[in-house]
Amino acid sequence: MLPPHRYYYLHNFQRALDWLAERYGDLLDESEQAFLTQFAPLPQPSRALMVRLLMRRGPWFLAHKLAYEEIPDIAGAAAPLLALGWLDTGHSLALHELFALHTKPELLRLFAGAPIHAGQRKAEMLQTLQPLHEAPQRYAVWNPQAPEAAWRVMTGELCERLRLMFFGNLYQDWSEFVLSDLGVFRYEPVAFDAASRAFQSRADVEGYLALHACRRALDEGADIDALLRSVASCASANPWLEQRRAKVLLRIGQACERAQDWTRAEQAYAQSAYPGARHRRIRVYERMQRLDDAMALAQAAQARPESDEEAQRVARMMPRLRRGLGLGAAARSASLAPVVAQLRMELELDAPAEPSSVEFVLRDHWHSAAAPVFYVENALVNSLFGLLCWTAIFAPLPGAFFHPFQSGPADLGAPDFVSRRAALFDACLARLDDGSWREAIRRCYADKQGLQSPFVFWSVLTEPLLELALDCIPVAHLKLFFARLLRNVPANRTGFPDLVRFWPAERRYELVEVKAPGDKLQDNQIRWLQYCAAQGIPVRVCHVRWREQVMEHAK
Repeated sequence: MLPPHRYYYLHNFQRALDWLAERYGDLLDESEQAFLTQFAPLPQPSRALMVRLLMRRGPWFLAHKLAYEEIPDIAGAAAPLLALGWLDTGHSLALHELFALHTKPELLRLFAGAPIHAGQRKAEMLQTLQPLHEAPQRYAVWNPQAPEAAWRVMTGELCERLRLMFFGNLYQDWSEFVLSDLGVFRYEPVAFDAASRAFQSRADVEGYLALHACRRALDEGADIDALLRSVASCASANPWLEQRRAKVLLRIGQACERAQDWTRAEQAYAQSAYPGARHRRIRVYERMQRLDDAMALAQAAQARPESDEEAQRVARMMPRLRRGLGLGAAARSASLAPVVAQLRMELELDAPAEPSSVEFVLRDHWHSAAAPVFYVENALVNSLFGLLCWTAIFAPLPGAFFHPFQSGPADLGAPDFVSRRAALFDACLARLDDGSWREAIRRCYADKQGLQSPFVFWSVLTEPLLELALDCIPVAHLKLFFARLLRNVPANRTGFPDLVRFWPAERRYELVEVKAPGDKLQDNQIRWLQYCAAQGIPVRVCHVRWREQVMEHAK
Protein backbone atom coordinates (compact mmCIF):
# COMPACT_ATOMS: atom_id res chain seq x y z
CA MET A 1 0.00 0.00 0.00
CA LEU A 2 1.41 3.37 -1.02
CA PRO A 3 1.25 6.55 1.02
CA PRO A 4 -2.02 8.47 0.43
CA HIS A 5 -0.27 11.43 -1.21
CA ARG A 6 -0.39 10.98 -5.02
CA TYR A 7 2.95 12.68 -5.43
CA TYR A 8 4.61 11.09 -2.39
CA TYR A 9 7.77 10.29 -4.39
CA LEU A 10 8.01 13.89 -5.64
CA HIS A 11 7.56 15.23 -2.12
CA ASN A 12 10.36 12.95 -0.88
CA PHE A 13 12.68 13.92 -3.74
CA GLN A 14 12.14 17.59 -2.98
CA ARG A 15 12.92 16.93 0.69
CA ALA A 16 16.24 15.45 -0.39
CA LEU A 17 17.01 18.41 -2.65
CA ASP A 18 16.25 20.84 0.17
CA TRP A 19 18.51 18.82 2.48
CA LEU A 20 21.31 18.94 -0.08
CA ALA A 21 20.92 22.66 -0.64
CA GLU A 22 21.17 23.25 3.09
CA ARG A 23 24.15 21.00 3.78
CA TYR A 24 26.07 20.81 0.50
CA GLY A 25 25.59 24.22 -1.06
CA ASP A 26 29.33 24.92 -0.98
CA LEU A 27 30.20 21.63 -2.72
CA LEU A 28 27.64 21.66 -5.53
CA ASP A 29 28.99 22.50 -8.97
CA GLU A 30 27.27 24.84 -11.41
CA SER A 31 25.15 22.17 -13.08
CA GLU A 32 23.97 20.77 -9.74
CA GLN A 33 23.12 24.23 -8.42
CA ALA A 34 21.18 24.90 -11.63
CA PHE A 35 19.24 21.65 -11.26
CA LEU A 36 18.18 22.50 -7.70
CA THR A 37 17.23 26.02 -8.73
CA GLN A 38 15.31 25.05 -11.88
CA PHE A 39 13.54 21.98 -10.52
CA ALA A 40 11.22 23.60 -7.96
CA PRO A 41 9.49 26.11 -10.34
CA LEU A 42 8.60 23.46 -12.91
CA PRO A 43 4.94 22.41 -13.25
CA GLN A 44 4.09 19.60 -10.88
CA PRO A 45 3.47 17.02 -13.66
CA SER A 46 6.90 17.81 -15.15
CA ARG A 47 8.63 17.40 -11.79
CA ALA A 48 6.72 14.20 -11.18
CA LEU A 49 7.71 12.78 -14.58
CA MET A 50 11.36 13.67 -14.00
CA VAL A 51 11.43 11.84 -10.68
CA ARG A 52 9.52 8.85 -12.05
CA LEU A 53 12.12 8.46 -14.80
CA LEU A 54 15.04 8.94 -12.42
CA MET A 55 13.69 6.13 -10.24
CA ARG A 56 13.47 3.73 -13.18
CA ARG A 57 16.21 1.94 -15.07
CA GLY A 58 17.13 4.12 -18.02
CA PRO A 59 18.39 6.24 -19.52
CA TRP A 60 16.14 5.61 -22.57
CA PHE A 61 12.32 5.68 -22.54
CA LEU A 62 9.49 5.55 -25.08
CA ALA A 63 6.70 8.00 -24.28
CA HIS A 64 3.87 5.69 -25.35
CA LYS A 65 5.08 3.07 -22.84
CA LEU A 66 4.91 5.49 -19.91
CA ALA A 67 1.67 5.48 -17.93
CA TYR A 68 1.13 7.14 -14.55
CA GLU A 69 -2.30 7.88 -13.17
CA GLU A 70 -1.18 11.16 -11.62
CA ILE A 71 0.46 12.33 -14.91
CA PRO A 72 -2.33 12.08 -17.52
CA ASP A 73 -0.53 14.14 -20.20
CA ILE A 74 2.93 12.58 -20.51
CA ALA A 75 3.90 14.60 -23.59
CA GLY A 76 2.81 17.85 -21.97
CA ALA A 77 4.75 17.04 -18.80
CA ALA A 78 7.84 16.26 -20.87
CA ALA A 79 7.84 19.55 -22.81
CA PRO A 80 9.54 21.70 -20.11
CA LEU A 81 12.08 18.92 -19.48
CA LEU A 82 12.93 18.81 -23.17
CA ALA A 83 13.29 22.59 -23.20
CA LEU A 84 15.78 22.43 -20.32
CA GLY A 85 17.73 19.63 -21.98
CA TRP A 86 16.94 17.25 -19.12
CA LEU A 87 15.30 14.98 -21.68
CA ASP A 88 16.82 14.68 -25.15
CA THR A 89 15.67 13.19 -28.45
CA GLY A 90 18.81 13.80 -30.51
CA HIS A 91 21.24 11.39 -28.88
CA SER A 92 22.35 8.23 -30.62
CA LEU A 93 21.74 4.91 -28.96
CA ALA A 94 23.57 1.60 -29.35
CA LEU A 95 21.91 -1.59 -30.49
CA HIS A 96 21.76 -3.06 -26.98
CA GLU A 97 20.02 0.11 -25.76
CA LEU A 98 17.47 -0.21 -28.56
CA PHE A 99 16.86 -3.82 -27.53
CA ALA A 100 16.16 -2.67 -23.96
CA LEU A 101 13.35 -0.43 -25.25
CA HIS A 102 11.49 -3.04 -27.27
CA THR A 103 9.88 -6.44 -26.87
CA LYS A 104 10.95 -9.38 -29.00
CA PRO A 105 7.91 -9.14 -31.35
CA GLU A 106 8.64 -5.44 -31.84
CA LEU A 107 12.27 -6.18 -32.67
CA LEU A 108 11.28 -8.87 -35.17
CA ARG A 109 9.12 -6.29 -36.99
CA LEU A 110 11.83 -3.64 -36.73
CA PHE A 111 14.47 -5.95 -38.22
CA ALA A 112 12.26 -7.77 -40.71
CA GLY A 113 14.48 -9.48 -43.26
CA ALA A 114 17.45 -9.71 -40.89
CA PRO A 115 18.90 -13.17 -40.02
CA ILE A 116 16.89 -13.51 -36.81
CA HIS A 117 13.75 -15.51 -36.02
CA ALA A 118 11.07 -15.89 -33.36
CA GLY A 119 12.66 -19.05 -31.96
CA GLN A 120 15.61 -17.09 -30.68
CA ARG A 121 15.89 -15.42 -27.31
CA LYS A 122 16.48 -11.66 -27.27
CA ALA A 123 20.08 -12.19 -26.20
CA GLU A 124 20.66 -14.48 -29.19
CA MET A 125 19.03 -11.97 -31.54
CA LEU A 126 21.27 -9.23 -30.19
CA GLN A 127 24.36 -11.39 -30.64
CA THR A 128 23.39 -12.09 -34.24
CA LEU A 129 22.72 -8.46 -35.13
CA GLN A 130 25.59 -6.85 -33.21
CA PRO A 131 28.27 -7.31 -35.93
CA LEU A 132 25.86 -5.80 -38.50
CA HIS A 133 25.02 -2.70 -36.43
CA GLU A 134 28.08 -1.64 -34.46
CA ALA A 135 27.61 2.13 -34.75
CA PRO A 136 25.10 3.94 -32.50
CA GLN A 137 22.30 5.77 -34.34
CA ARG A 138 19.47 8.14 -33.50
CA TYR A 139 16.21 6.43 -32.66
CA ALA A 140 14.57 7.85 -35.78
CA VAL A 141 17.17 6.03 -37.89
CA TRP A 142 16.69 2.76 -36.05
CA ASN A 143 12.90 3.05 -36.27
CA PRO A 144 11.84 5.42 -39.08
CA GLN A 145 8.17 4.45 -38.70
CA ALA A 146 8.03 5.38 -35.03
CA PRO A 147 5.24 7.89 -34.28
CA GLU A 148 7.41 9.60 -31.66
CA ALA A 149 11.02 9.92 -30.59
CA ALA A 150 12.73 8.12 -27.76
CA TRP A 151 13.70 10.22 -24.75
CA ARG A 152 17.06 10.01 -23.08
CA VAL A 153 17.31 11.22 -19.48
CA MET A 154 20.29 13.57 -19.38
CA THR A 155 20.29 14.25 -15.65
CA GLY A 156 21.02 10.70 -14.53
CA GLU A 157 24.69 11.11 -13.64
CA LEU A 158 24.03 14.46 -11.99
CA CYS A 159 21.30 12.98 -9.82
CA GLU A 160 23.52 10.00 -9.00
CA ARG A 161 26.01 12.46 -7.51
CA LEU A 162 23.21 14.12 -5.56
CA ARG A 163 22.06 10.71 -4.30
CA LEU A 164 25.62 9.90 -3.27
CA MET A 165 25.96 13.14 -1.34
CA PHE A 166 22.63 12.63 0.41
CA PHE A 167 23.16 9.02 1.48
CA GLY A 168 26.96 8.89 1.60
CA ASN A 169 26.81 5.68 -0.48
CA LEU A 170 25.41 4.34 -3.75
CA TYR A 171 23.56 1.30 -2.39
CA GLN A 172 20.68 3.29 -0.90
CA ASP A 173 18.21 5.01 -3.18
CA TRP A 174 15.15 7.25 -3.07
CA SER A 175 12.91 4.30 -2.15
CA GLU A 176 14.25 4.67 1.41
CA PHE A 177 11.80 7.56 1.86
CA VAL A 178 8.86 5.41 0.83
CA LEU A 179 9.89 2.43 2.96
CA SER A 180 10.25 4.77 5.93
CA ASP A 181 6.88 6.43 5.27
CA LEU A 182 5.23 3.01 5.11
CA GLY A 183 6.91 1.90 8.34
CA VAL A 184 8.75 -0.97 6.61
CA PHE A 185 12.00 0.43 7.97
CA ARG A 186 12.11 2.63 11.05
CA TYR A 187 15.24 4.47 12.10
CA GLU A 188 16.59 5.91 15.32
CA PRO A 189 16.23 9.70 15.14
CA VAL A 190 19.71 11.16 15.64
CA ALA A 191 20.15 14.86 16.29
CA PHE A 192 22.80 16.27 13.99
CA ASP A 193 23.43 19.79 12.80
CA ALA A 194 23.52 21.24 9.31
CA ALA A 195 27.27 20.61 9.10
CA SER A 196 26.80 16.84 9.41
CA ARG A 197 27.47 15.35 6.01
CA ALA A 198 29.30 12.46 4.41
CA PHE A 199 31.66 14.52 2.28
CA GLN A 200 33.64 17.55 3.35
CA SER A 201 35.05 18.50 -0.05
CA ARG A 202 34.27 18.13 -3.71
CA ALA A 203 37.39 16.01 -4.03
CA ASP A 204 35.82 13.51 -1.61
CA VAL A 205 32.76 13.17 -3.85
CA GLU A 206 34.83 12.70 -6.98
CA GLY A 207 37.14 10.31 -5.17
CA TYR A 208 34.25 8.11 -4.08
CA LEU A 209 32.87 8.00 -7.62
CA ALA A 210 36.30 7.22 -9.03
CA LEU A 211 36.71 4.29 -6.62
CA HIS A 212 33.22 3.08 -7.48
CA ALA A 213 34.17 3.16 -11.16
CA CYS A 214 37.34 1.18 -10.40
CA ARG A 215 35.36 -1.49 -8.56
CA ARG A 216 32.93 -1.76 -11.45
CA ALA A 217 35.80 -1.91 -13.96
CA LEU A 218 37.35 -4.78 -11.98
CA ASP A 219 34.09 -6.74 -12.24
CA GLU A 220 34.07 -6.07 -15.98
CA GLY A 221 37.58 -7.45 -16.45
CA ALA A 222 39.54 -4.23 -16.94
CA ASP A 223 43.32 -4.21 -17.38
CA ILE A 224 44.91 -4.68 -13.95
CA ASP A 225 47.86 -2.35 -14.49
CA ALA A 226 45.50 0.45 -15.53
CA LEU A 227 43.29 -0.31 -12.55
CA LEU A 228 46.19 -0.14 -10.11
CA ARG A 229 47.18 3.24 -11.53
CA SER A 230 43.61 4.49 -11.26
CA VAL A 231 43.27 3.35 -7.66
CA ALA A 232 46.62 4.92 -6.79
CA SER A 233 45.35 8.25 -8.13
CA CYS A 234 42.39 8.04 -5.72
CA ALA A 235 44.56 8.45 -2.61
CA SER A 236 42.81 10.72 -0.12
CA ALA A 237 43.36 12.37 3.23
CA ASN A 238 39.81 11.31 4.15
CA PRO A 239 40.17 8.22 6.41
CA TRP A 240 36.97 6.46 5.38
CA LEU A 241 37.69 7.01 1.68
CA GLU A 242 41.16 5.58 2.22
CA GLN A 243 39.53 2.54 3.81
CA ARG A 244 37.34 2.14 0.71
CA ARG A 245 40.42 2.49 -1.50
CA ALA A 246 42.21 -0.17 0.54
CA LYS A 247 39.24 -2.50 0.09
CA VAL A 248 39.28 -2.02 -3.69
CA LEU A 249 42.99 -2.90 -3.68
CA LEU A 250 42.18 -6.03 -1.67
CA ARG A 251 39.56 -7.02 -4.26
CA ILE A 252 42.07 -6.45 -7.07
CA GLY A 253 44.58 -8.66 -5.27
CA GLN A 254 41.99 -11.41 -4.85
CA ALA A 255 41.10 -11.23 -8.55
CA CYS A 256 44.78 -11.53 -9.44
CA GLU A 257 45.13 -14.52 -7.12
CA ARG A 258 42.25 -16.26 -8.88
CA ALA A 259 44.05 -15.63 -12.17
CA GLN A 260 47.34 -16.85 -10.59
CA ASP A 261 48.88 -13.48 -11.41
CA TRP A 262 51.06 -13.47 -8.32
CA THR A 263 53.13 -10.42 -9.24
CA ARG A 264 50.16 -8.09 -9.57
CA ALA A 265 48.43 -9.67 -6.58
CA GLU A 266 51.50 -8.83 -4.48
CA GLN A 267 51.48 -5.26 -5.82
CA ALA A 268 47.82 -4.79 -4.88
CA TYR A 269 48.16 -6.28 -1.40
CA ALA A 270 51.34 -4.30 -0.69
CA GLN A 271 49.39 -1.07 -1.29
CA SER A 272 46.35 -2.13 0.76
CA ALA A 273 45.97 -1.52 4.49
CA TYR A 274 42.59 -3.27 4.55
CA PRO A 275 42.23 -6.05 7.14
CA GLY A 276 43.26 -9.34 5.58
CA ALA A 277 45.58 -7.90 2.92
CA ARG A 278 48.74 -8.71 4.86
CA HIS A 279 48.08 -12.40 5.39
CA ARG A 280 47.04 -12.77 1.74
CA ARG A 281 50.30 -11.12 0.75
CA ILE A 282 52.15 -13.76 2.76
CA ARG A 283 50.28 -16.45 0.81
CA VAL A 284 51.27 -14.80 -2.46
CA TYR A 285 54.93 -14.70 -1.40
CA GLU A 286 54.67 -18.44 -0.82
CA ARG A 287 53.28 -18.95 -4.29
CA MET A 288 56.13 -16.88 -5.71
CA GLN A 289 58.65 -18.95 -3.70
CA ARG A 290 59.77 -15.76 -1.94
CA LEU A 291 59.87 -17.60 1.36
CA ASP A 292 62.22 -15.17 3.10
CA ASP A 293 59.82 -12.31 2.35
CA ALA A 294 56.88 -14.47 3.48
CA MET A 295 58.62 -15.32 6.76
CA ALA A 296 59.60 -11.71 7.48
CA LEU A 297 56.05 -10.51 6.93
CA ALA A 298 54.60 -13.40 8.95
CA GLN A 299 56.89 -12.63 11.88
CA ALA A 300 55.85 -8.97 11.74
CA ALA A 301 52.22 -10.06 11.80
CA GLN A 302 52.87 -12.40 14.72
CA ALA A 303 54.54 -9.62 16.68
CA ARG A 304 51.67 -7.18 16.13
CA PRO A 305 48.61 -8.96 14.69
CA GLU A 306 45.93 -6.70 13.32
CA SER A 307 43.22 -9.03 14.65
CA ASP A 308 42.57 -12.44 16.16
CA GLU A 309 41.77 -13.63 12.65
CA GLU A 310 45.19 -12.66 11.33
CA ALA A 311 46.93 -14.22 14.33
CA GLN A 312 45.02 -17.45 13.70
CA ARG A 313 45.85 -17.53 10.00
CA VAL A 314 49.52 -16.69 10.46
CA ALA A 315 49.89 -19.33 13.19
CA ARG A 316 48.58 -21.84 10.66
CA MET A 317 51.11 -20.66 8.04
CA MET A 318 54.23 -20.63 10.22
CA PRO A 319 54.94 -24.40 10.35
CA ARG A 320 54.72 -24.54 6.57
CA LEU A 321 57.02 -21.54 6.15
CA ARG A 322 59.54 -22.96 8.60
CA ARG A 323 59.62 -26.27 6.74
CA GLY A 324 60.07 -24.46 3.44
CA LEU A 325 63.05 -22.55 4.83
CA GLY A 326 64.54 -25.63 6.46
CA LEU A 327 64.15 -24.20 9.96
CA GLY A 328 62.48 -27.23 11.50
CA ALA A 329 59.15 -27.40 13.25
CA ALA A 330 58.37 -24.95 16.02
CA ALA A 331 56.41 -25.89 19.12
CA ARG A 332 52.74 -26.04 18.29
CA SER A 333 50.63 -23.35 19.87
CA ALA A 334 48.51 -24.66 22.71
CA SER A 335 45.73 -22.30 21.65
CA LEU A 336 44.91 -24.06 18.41
CA ALA A 337 42.73 -27.10 17.58
CA PRO A 338 43.34 -29.24 20.71
CA VAL A 339 41.38 -26.78 22.85
CA VAL A 340 38.37 -27.02 20.54
CA ALA A 341 38.69 -30.81 20.36
CA GLN A 342 38.03 -30.98 24.10
CA LEU A 343 34.61 -29.36 23.51
CA ARG A 344 33.45 -32.10 21.16
CA MET A 345 30.40 -34.25 21.82
CA GLU A 346 28.65 -36.65 19.45
CA LEU A 347 24.98 -37.42 19.19
CA GLU A 348 22.98 -39.83 17.05
CA LEU A 349 19.53 -38.67 15.97
CA ASP A 350 16.83 -39.94 13.67
CA ALA A 351 17.04 -38.22 10.32
CA PRO A 352 14.17 -35.72 9.90
CA ALA A 353 11.18 -36.89 7.86
CA GLU A 354 11.13 -33.57 6.02
CA PRO A 355 14.24 -31.62 4.96
CA SER A 356 15.44 -29.53 7.88
CA SER A 357 18.69 -28.00 9.05
CA VAL A 358 20.62 -29.96 11.64
CA GLU A 359 20.50 -26.99 14.03
CA PHE A 360 16.70 -27.04 14.11
CA VAL A 361 16.59 -30.81 14.49
CA LEU A 362 18.89 -30.71 17.51
CA ARG A 363 17.05 -27.74 18.98
CA ASP A 364 13.75 -29.60 18.81
CA HIS A 365 15.34 -32.77 20.21
CA TRP A 366 16.66 -30.99 23.28
CA HIS A 367 13.90 -28.45 23.84
CA SER A 368 11.55 -28.80 26.79
CA ALA A 369 9.64 -26.48 29.09
CA ALA A 370 12.19 -27.08 31.85
CA ALA A 371 15.17 -26.63 29.51
CA PRO A 372 14.24 -24.44 26.54
CA VAL A 373 16.59 -24.24 23.55
CA PHE A 374 16.80 -21.46 20.96
CA TYR A 375 18.54 -21.11 17.61
CA VAL A 376 20.33 -17.77 17.95
CA GLU A 377 23.75 -17.94 16.26
CA ASN A 378 25.00 -14.30 16.16
CA ALA A 379 21.72 -12.76 17.29
CA LEU A 380 21.69 -13.14 21.07
CA VAL A 381 24.99 -11.64 22.24
CA ASN A 382 24.94 -8.93 19.57
CA SER A 383 21.40 -7.96 20.53
CA LEU A 384 22.15 -7.77 24.25
CA PHE A 385 25.18 -5.63 23.47
CA GLY A 386 23.19 -3.42 21.09
CA LEU A 387 20.45 -2.81 23.65
CA LEU A 388 22.82 -2.05 26.53
CA CYS A 389 25.04 0.22 24.41
CA TRP A 390 22.33 1.83 22.26
CA THR A 391 23.20 5.38 23.31
CA ALA A 392 26.90 4.90 22.50
CA ILE A 393 26.19 3.30 19.12
CA PHE A 394 23.79 6.06 18.07
CA ALA A 395 25.75 8.97 19.54
CA PRO A 396 25.76 11.93 17.09
CA LEU A 397 29.51 12.09 16.63
CA PRO A 398 30.98 13.97 13.64
CA GLY A 399 31.09 11.75 10.57
CA ALA A 400 28.78 9.11 12.05
CA PHE A 401 25.31 10.24 10.97
CA PHE A 402 24.40 12.52 8.10
CA HIS A 403 20.93 11.53 6.87
CA PRO A 404 17.78 10.15 8.54
CA PHE A 405 17.91 6.66 6.97
CA GLN A 406 20.93 5.15 8.67
CA SER A 407 20.60 1.83 10.47
CA GLY A 408 23.84 2.55 12.29
CA PRO A 409 26.85 4.87 12.34
CA ALA A 410 28.75 5.26 9.08
CA ASP A 411 32.06 4.60 10.84
CA LEU A 412 31.00 1.24 12.29
CA GLY A 413 33.79 -0.56 10.45
CA ALA A 414 36.44 2.09 11.06
CA PRO A 415 39.48 1.22 13.19
CA ASP A 416 38.67 4.03 15.62
CA PHE A 417 34.96 3.22 15.98
CA VAL A 418 35.34 2.10 19.60
CA SER A 419 38.07 4.53 20.65
CA ARG A 420 36.02 7.53 19.49
CA ARG A 421 33.22 6.38 21.80
CA ALA A 422 35.35 4.99 24.63
CA ALA A 423 33.77 7.12 27.34
CA LEU A 424 30.27 6.41 26.05
CA PHE A 425 30.84 2.65 25.95
CA ASP A 426 32.39 2.78 29.43
CA ALA A 427 29.27 4.50 30.75
CA CYS A 428 26.99 1.88 29.21
CA LEU A 429 29.11 -1.05 30.40
CA ALA A 430 29.28 0.44 33.90
CA ARG A 431 25.68 -0.75 34.27
CA LEU A 432 27.07 -4.29 34.38
CA ASP A 433 28.84 -3.30 37.59
CA ASP A 434 26.17 -1.20 39.30
CA GLY A 435 23.38 -3.76 38.80
CA SER A 436 21.21 -1.65 36.49
CA TRP A 437 21.96 -3.57 33.30
CA ARG A 438 18.79 -5.69 33.30
CA GLU A 439 16.56 -2.66 33.69
CA ALA A 440 18.50 -0.74 31.01
CA ILE A 441 18.24 -3.59 28.49
CA ARG A 442 14.54 -4.16 29.17
CA ARG A 443 13.77 -0.45 28.84
CA CYS A 444 15.69 -0.14 25.57
CA TYR A 445 14.00 -3.29 24.25
CA ALA A 446 10.60 -1.70 24.89
CA ASP A 447 11.44 1.84 23.78
CA LYS A 448 13.34 0.99 20.60
CA GLN A 449 11.28 -1.99 19.45
CA GLY A 450 11.66 -2.48 15.69
CA LEU A 451 14.09 0.36 15.01
CA GLN A 452 16.92 -0.49 12.63
CA SER A 453 20.15 -1.39 14.41
CA PRO A 454 23.42 -2.98 13.29
CA PHE A 455 23.36 -5.21 16.40
CA VAL A 456 19.79 -5.96 17.48
CA PHE A 457 18.02 -8.87 15.77
CA TRP A 458 14.40 -8.04 16.54
CA SER A 459 13.00 -11.06 14.70
CA VAL A 460 15.05 -13.43 16.86
CA LEU A 461 15.10 -11.67 20.21
CA THR A 462 11.63 -12.44 21.51
CA GLU A 463 10.66 -11.33 24.98
CA PRO A 464 10.80 -14.89 26.42
CA LEU A 465 14.31 -15.35 25.00
CA LEU A 466 15.37 -11.97 26.38
CA GLU A 467 14.09 -12.77 29.87
CA LEU A 468 15.79 -16.16 29.92
CA ALA A 469 19.06 -14.59 28.84
CA LEU A 470 18.84 -11.90 31.51
CA ASP A 471 18.11 -14.49 34.20
CA CYS A 472 20.53 -17.24 33.17
CA ILE A 473 23.63 -15.59 31.68
CA PRO A 474 25.92 -14.32 34.47
CA VAL A 475 26.90 -10.69 34.26
CA ALA A 476 30.56 -11.74 34.29
CA HIS A 477 30.00 -13.62 31.04
CA LEU A 478 28.29 -10.63 29.44
CA LYS A 479 31.36 -8.56 30.30
CA LEU A 480 33.55 -11.13 28.60
CA PHE A 481 31.37 -11.30 25.49
CA PHE A 482 31.19 -7.54 25.15
CA ALA A 483 34.90 -7.06 25.78
CA ARG A 484 35.83 -9.32 22.88
CA LEU A 485 33.17 -7.78 20.67
CA LEU A 486 34.62 -4.32 21.28
CA ARG A 487 38.16 -5.50 20.52
CA ASN A 488 37.23 -5.86 16.85
CA VAL A 489 33.60 -5.12 16.06
CA PRO A 490 33.59 -6.05 12.34
CA ALA A 491 35.37 -9.38 12.87
CA ASN A 492 33.84 -10.46 16.17
CA ARG A 493 30.16 -9.85 15.41
CA THR A 494 30.02 -13.29 13.76
CA GLY A 495 31.09 -16.81 14.66
CA PHE A 496 28.92 -17.33 17.75
CA PRO A 497 27.59 -20.86 18.45
CA ASP A 498 24.26 -21.83 16.89
CA LEU A 499 22.16 -22.77 19.91
CA VAL A 500 21.67 -21.53 23.45
CA ARG A 501 20.29 -23.92 26.09
CA PHE A 502 18.77 -22.62 29.32
CA TRP A 503 18.04 -24.28 32.64
CA PRO A 504 15.91 -21.57 34.32
CA ALA A 505 15.49 -23.37 37.62
CA GLU A 506 19.29 -23.47 37.98
CA ARG A 507 19.83 -20.07 36.33
CA ARG A 508 22.45 -21.46 33.98
CA TYR A 509 22.95 -21.77 30.24
CA GLU A 510 25.18 -23.33 27.58
CA LEU A 511 26.17 -22.37 24.02
CA VAL A 512 26.32 -25.14 21.43
CA GLU A 513 27.84 -25.12 17.96
CA VAL A 514 26.11 -27.75 15.80
CA LYS A 515 27.76 -29.67 12.98
CA ALA A 516 26.18 -32.12 10.58
CA PRO A 517 28.15 -35.05 9.15
CA GLY A 518 31.00 -33.67 7.06
CA ASP A 519 30.71 -30.08 8.34
CA LYS A 520 33.81 -28.32 9.61
CA LEU A 521 34.25 -25.44 12.00
CA GLN A 522 34.89 -22.07 10.39
CA ASP A 523 37.79 -19.96 11.58
CA ASN A 524 35.64 -17.30 13.24
CA GLN A 525 33.71 -20.04 15.06
CA ILE A 526 36.98 -21.57 16.30
CA ARG A 527 38.10 -18.20 17.64
CA TRP A 528 34.91 -17.74 19.67
CA LEU A 529 35.05 -21.33 20.93
CA GLN A 530 38.65 -20.90 22.04
CA TYR A 531 37.81 -17.66 23.80
CA CYS A 532 34.78 -19.11 25.58
CA ALA A 533 36.72 -22.19 26.68
CA ALA A 534 39.61 -20.09 27.96
CA GLN A 535 37.25 -17.80 29.92
CA GLY A 536 35.16 -20.56 31.47
CA ILE A 537 32.04 -19.79 29.43
CA PRO A 538 29.97 -22.99 29.00
CA VAL A 539 30.27 -24.05 25.38
CA ARG A 540 30.49 -27.24 23.37
CA VAL A 541 30.50 -28.51 19.79
CA CYS A 542 27.88 -31.15 19.02
CA HIS A 543 28.53 -33.35 15.98
CA VAL A 544 25.25 -34.91 14.89
CA ARG A 545 25.06 -38.18 13.02
CA TRP A 546 21.86 -39.56 11.52
CA ARG A 547 20.94 -42.95 12.95
CA GLU A 548 20.14 -44.53 9.58
CA GLN A 549 23.57 -43.57 8.27
CA VAL A 550 25.25 -45.00 11.35
CA MET A 551 23.43 -48.32 10.92
CA GLU A 552 24.25 -48.52 7.22
CA HIS A 553 27.89 -47.81 7.96
CA ALA A 554 27.92 -50.59 10.58
CA LYS A 555 26.67 -53.08 7.98
